[in-house]
Amino acid sequence: MHFTFCPHCGTKAVLREIGDEGMIPYCETCQVPLWDMFTTSIIAAVTNEYNEVALLRQEYVSKVSYVCVAGIMKPNESAEETVIREVFEEIGQKVESLRFIKSYPYEKKEMLMLGFRAFVKKHDFRLSGEVDSVEWFSYEEALSKMREGSIAWQLVKEATGQ
Repeated sequence: MHFTFCPHCGTKAVLREIGDEGMIPYCETCQVPLWDMFTTSIIAAVTNEYNEVALLRQEYVSKVSYVCVAGIMKPNESAEETVIREVFEEIGQKVESLRFIKSYPYEKKEMLMLGFRAFVKKHDFRLSGEVDSVEWFSYEEALSKMREGSIAWQLVKEATGQ
């Protein structure tokens, strides 16, 4: 999100040079720079003790490719808490352990996606209303089910050592 007006007081922002960041919108009333904002989200490669990855079908995301569990961080929630919540909400699996993999800028949606490997003990899935279906795939098979080069594909490749 790019600011034209101050979100605090409504004053029209002016451009001001801020250090080596260059020209940044600035509120002269509040005396604050108005940095561009982005949404922070998580994306998780959910794996189990059988070297499988849970991949979802969500038609609002893709009609042809599988994706990973993902979701928006809520205020006052850590990235790790978000992964645990989203994995349970979307596919009904309880996270046993987590490992941060890397962050992925998603320019198209002005997001920063924090990528994790979430280990679960395999149980029956319980799907949320936003998930059309979910399946376990072997590490080898998983990459072929996703759009090559996508953030989910990159994450699964890194998380599973493929």
